[in-house]
Amino acid sequence: MNALSPERTGAEAPFYRPVAQEVALFEAAHANGLPLLLKGPTGCGKTRFVEHMAARLNRPLYTVACHDDLSAADLIGRYLLRGGATEWVDGPLTRAVREGAICYLDEVIEARKDVTVVLHPLTDNRRTLMIDRTGEELVAPPAFMLVASYNPGYQNILKRLKPSTRQRFLSITFGFPDAVTETAVVARESGLDAARVVPLVRLAGHIRALSGMDLEEGVSTRLLIYAATLIAGGMPIDRALQAAVIEPLTDEPDVAQALRDVIASVYG
Repeated sequence: MNALSPERTGAEAPFYRPVAQEVALFEAAHANGLPLLLKGPTGCGKTRFVEHMAARLNRPLYTVACHDDLSAADLIGRYLLRGGATEWVDGPLTRAVREGAICYLDEVIEARKDVTVVLHPLTDNRRTLMIDRTGEELVAPPAFMLVASYNPGYQNILKRLKPSTRQRFLSITFGFPDAVTETAVVARESGLDAARVVPLVRLAGHIRALSGMDLEEGVSTRLLIYAATLIAGGMPIDRALQAAVIEPLTDEPDVAQALRDVIASVYG
């Protein structure tokens, strides 16, 4: 997102259906100035949960999609040339600290190692952010909250969240919701009748059982919503599932055929 344009809260929080005590834990973390780490597979609702909670708590939200080239300067800010003059421009983390907003680092494990060094003082009793380039030391106001997420299933030797970082956060493990909840969520988000969503969710369960064998990861709730949206719009089921399930999950012809076989077993 644009560092100068946080996602503002609206009158209604984005739809999210709790599956455990995650709402209460988020509210407690925010009330006590504690950072929160969300762990779980791709597309299981981590980002939507943060958006929901930011609106629920009426706080601006800065979301940063972390990647290999994301540096500490991208979060803190840098000097830029504007109109012939050099001026300092805050990054999203700095803006969030100044405004008492929520800063969400999505897939934090993808960021460069210097990012975690910057985060450490914000995740202990100091709650400070040092801006070396300007000499400022910002103390986070009570309303500021740092939230991060990552997918433990994609960890490897080169990309692993260090225990020294992980133990600075409260943590919640997210998984895919139970069939009843997932059916309600997919129906609500796609507009497809719940009765027609039921076989989609059943299909997802079968595919997730293959995860770790032929697939790196099972089908996400997000992809189910995409498929249901296409079906609700009139697209034939086989074409919708090809575009929203098979193609996103694999490039391997034999695995794609295995997925078609699973689909055939569910839909007949």
